Amino acid sequence: MAKNYPKVSEEYQKAVDKAKRKLRGVIAEKNCAPIMLRLAWHSAGTYDVKTKTGGPFGTMRHSAELAHAANTGLDIALRIIDPIKEQFPILSYADFYQLAGVVAVEVTGGPEIPFHPGREDKPEPPPEGRLPGANEGSDHLRVVFGEQMGLSDKDIVALSGGHTLGRCHKERSGFEGPWTTNPLIFDNSYFKELLSGEKDGLLQLQTDKALLSDPVFRPLVDKYAEDEDAFFADYCEAHLKLSELGFADA
Repeated sequence: MAKNYPKVSEEYQKAVDKAKRKLRGVIAEKNCAPIMLRLAWHSAGTYDVKTKTGGPFGTMRHSAELAHAANTGLDIALRIIDPIKEQFPILSYADFYQLAGVVAVEVTGGPEIPFHPGREDKPEPPPEGRLPGANEGSDHLRVVFGEQMGLSDKDIVALSGGHTLGRCHKERSGFEGPWTTNPLIFDNSYFKELLSGEKDGLLQLQTDKALLSDPVFRPLVDKYAEDEDAFFADYCEAHLKLSELGFADA
């Protein structure tokens, strides 16, 4: 579907550019790219195409959404970047959180993802239970990403590759450990590690293993493990879609 992006003022665009520079500095200094990417994903991933509710519209600023089980620990991300947001009152939280996700990918060596400002903050958080669970198979992934969010099978696999950043923390998710040997570098190692099997304490959740057993997902895993440029191109497209769910639809 074609996008009809709202036109923002020159002042607003300058604030976006300045905030992006400040986010780069803080995210690089504090090595917090993984949690910033999680913040952006979880903010956007609540979108429901049928009801046109949820999505990347700044509702994570509400304590009710932060209290959702899937968002445990994201208050840490907000404590890190809220001081930057305070310097740019003109910016919506919706834009700011998605900008943080874009910067997180860039500063760790990932692709440059286009960013279109103009999201408006919504007043009410979505209901709990719209984000994917870690102990589920490919059918669950297609329900959440496909039927709910409106994303494709290719988007599902490409976005899964974003787990090249970060690790699970037992106190937040019940799982422990990183997916890759360097969880602060954005590359295609998630797919390489997935194909090499469980080893060296690296994490593989049920949703990760589902990518190997599904006949549509598996060829994409093989492709991305072999060709990082292909992964970056498809990840960029999938991340952009996720960050703009429900935004600027024509």
